[in-house]
Amino acid sequence: MVSVANRRSVMVLYSDTTSPIGHGVRIVLAEKDINVEINYISDEQRPEELNDLNPYNSVLTLIDRDLVLYDAQIIMEYLDERFPHPPLMPVDPVSRASNRQLRFRVFTDLYSLLDDIESEDELAAANARKSLRDNLTAIAPAFVQKPYFMSDEYTLIDCLMAPLLWRIDHYAVKLPASAKILDQYAESLFEREAFKISMSDTERELHL
Repeated sequence: MVSVANRRSVMVLYSDTTSPIGHGVRIVLAEKDINVEINYISDEQRPEELNDLNPYNSVLTLIDRDLVLYDAQIIMEYLDERFPHPPLMPVDPVSRASNRQLRFRVFTDLYSLLDDIESEDELAAANARKSLRDNLTAIAPAFVQKPYFMSDEYTLIDCLMAPLLWRIDHYAVKLPASAKILDQYAESLFEREAFKISMSDTERELHL
């Protein structure tokens, strides 16, 4: 595995074209203007090299010389530490722990519903859409006082929220009027240059 990775002189990211978590990683790369080769692939087009690098048969994989990472959270934090400007995590330990905890909740309360939403099980999809709508509505008041997710500064949490909110219409989730502030938050994320750069052609087409 190491010998394969060592042949890379430029950072490489394997990503699919539709997964919101892969999109989140690409947003981090774009925010930090990192020189990276992005290879868009599907499960059906997996190169043999990726099978050697990633033992979990998932697509999302980052290669930085002899380092190979395939967990989105670890990739994001590695990029933030490896390329510290602009910072996407707080500096002090308490705030960093809070940031990690909030990202855990985003994965647990929001991202965990996406497989059911995309599934062919209509009942499971309907229940997941309702849970996603309710969970987003519940966090909407957090954006009344702060421009970003529980923060005055743009962080890794916002890098995770942007792909999710970009796909709300695609997921057929209709937010209530009480969550209107989420639309404003979403638009502020979509207007960032890094967000525009980060998208695959397939992701751009979600809003055509």
